[in-house]
Amino acid sequence: MIAAVVFYLLNKLIGDDEMMALLLAQRVILGKLEFEAVPASLKPQVYEHLDDSGVGFLAGDYKAPVTEM
Repeated sequence: MIAAVVFYLLNKLIGDDEMMALLLAQRVILGKLEFEAVPASLKPQVYEHLDDSGVGFLAGDYKAPVTEM
């Protein structure tokens, strides 16, 4: 029950896509999911989480898209 409430609040505060990217990054880190199986629309965000965690190498040869400012 408490976990469901916490998940709901985090989902509303952070956002659906960001929460899903964080969840998928954790699954990649734990070895439950291969980075290649991450949906293409979430790969940049998942890669960012992996790279921030110091395990960007788990993304294989994936190159993050370059954003111009």
